Amino acid sequence: MGKYFGTDGIRGIANLKLTPEMAFQIGQAAGLWLTQNPELPQRVVVGRDTRRSGPMLGAALASGFCSAGIEVNAIGFMPTGGVSYLARTGDYGMGVVISASHNPAPDNGIKLLAHSGTKVAAEVEEFIESHMGSELEERPVGGNVGRLIHDRGEIEGYLKWLVGLVPERLDGMKIAIDGSQGAAFELGVEVFRRLGADVEARGCEPDGMNINSGCGATHPQFIQDFAQEIGADLGVAYDGDADRAVFSDSQGRLINGDRTMAMWCAHWQAHGQLNPAAVVGTVMSNGGFEAYMKSQNVELHRVDVGDKYVAAKLRELGGKVGGEQSGHIIFSDHVPTGDGLVTALMLAQVLKREGKSAAELYESFDNWPQVLVNLEVERKDGWETNSVIAGIVESGSAELGERGRVNLRASGTQPILRVMVEADDEDLRDGVANRIVDVVLDELGGAIYSRVDLTHALGD
Repeated sequence: MGKYFGTDGIRGIANLKLTPEMAFQIGQAAGLWLTQNPELPQRVVVGRDTRRSGPMLGAALASGFCSAGIEVNAIGFMPTGGVSYLARTGDYGMGVVISASHNPAPDNGIKLLAHSGTKVAAEVEEFIESHMGSELEERPVGGNVGRLIHDRGEIEGYLKWLVGLVPERLDGMKIAIDGSQGAAFELGVEVFRRLGADVEARGCEPDGMNINSGCGATHPQFIQDFAQEIGADLGVAYDGDADRAVFSDSQGRLINGDRTMAMWCAHWQAHGQLNPAAVVGTVMSNGGFEAYMKSQNVELHRVDVGDKYVAAKLRELGGKVGGEQSGHIIFSDHVPTGDGLVTALMLAQVLKREGKSAAELYESFDNWPQVLVNLEVERKDGWETNSVIAGIVESGSAELGERGRVNLRASGTQPILRVMVEADDEDLRDGVANRIVDVVLDELGGAIYSRVDLTHALGD
């Protein structure tokens, strides 16, 4: 990671860490990069979520681009997936998303997307960081100053493309939608209505400060209660920038990313259209999901947590779907990155084709009991080469055999080791987990920071 850019762009408390001055500098430096790559369109599209600080940061960012001679289409409220779609299909050299995703309202962020619709390459971020705050050698004047326009007409193209993904339509389906008071509060509802679904929506009255507040994909109990209340065939919850979605059935049961991919893969495998017969998950993907995929002759490939690892494995395999328990899923035939609206439509399409509700498909498999124990250790350095720790992990893995697995990894930002153990039996899981925890703490010192049952959760 660079000085400013993290794994998902630049984030911070708006007007404190992420200031208008910084936004201007980002826009100007990114604009300079575009002018040095004249083979790309000298235009950018900027979308944002519903945070009060969005227009402030957007105005500063656009000014920076325009000062470098780049035209800006500030399109207003737009999910991340929509900005990605316009960047890769429209006459744009870059897309920009102003959002802090699932973070609380005072935060905001700036994420830059390449002409391909994916996050810009690390070398582009490095160029921008190295040029932030530098004076332009040549300032455009007169007709060479970039224009700032507000043309929302292209949003219709994104909606029509989404509708076209589900030729079966969704007439007769009852859909509950939680818009998270975020970027999908309009389009995430409209697309289902255009497809003929009977839609009831909540979390679609943003006031600039209520984004993700007790609702959305990071507060799934809201959609679980809502879907159960109205007896929905499917409940959909987006996060703040709608690059992911999680779901509920009519019984209020959470459908996370693992279960979403399981439903989708099982359907298309049964119809002979999952080629290759593979799905990409992460080290956190549940063993019950893996066992079910194996029963359907679909191989689960695990990667480290992070969408970039999922995307890379999909490219390697030529795979059709991969994602995380959090609901960030890539359907590579349609999108190069996560788009919560696409994810919701892909699941709804399977339900329509099967003629079943989410509750009926939920019964396909049970999650294995999974626990994550976070250990705040006194000495994190050297844990990977500690023979005693390696021995207890090996012993625990041997005890589990084909009935479970162990994953021990370090936090990248905190003095914390994460012990994940899952098994087809809760007592077996807990026995192995407790023994590993005891040994790690004996070797490194410290204490249990938190213990989380992930069996039916969204994962890490």
